[in-house]
Amino acid sequence: MNTAVTLHIDKNVIKKAEIYAKNAKKPLSQLVEEYLLSISSNMDNENKMPLGPITSQLAGIIKLDRDINHKELLTDAITEKYL
Repeated sequence: MNTAVTLHIDKNVIKKAEIYAKNAKKPLSQLVEEYLLSISSNMDNENKMPLGPITSQLAGIIKLDRDINHKELLTDAITEKYL
């Protein structure tokens, strides 16, 4: 279900976005929707903070055993470094 939204955006930004949309052969509203979807789906569930693009690309590339205690490993590494 689509809903109309009124946005207040600088005219120069709109002009550039319209050119980008035309080159991408997509309506501007679709680009805005895709952007909002991408930033809302990349949110960290615990902190509700959006993940950066590099973090999003790296997330999930290392497969670890589920029974590993990550906090314990971090504590051990810090202890070893500073003691």
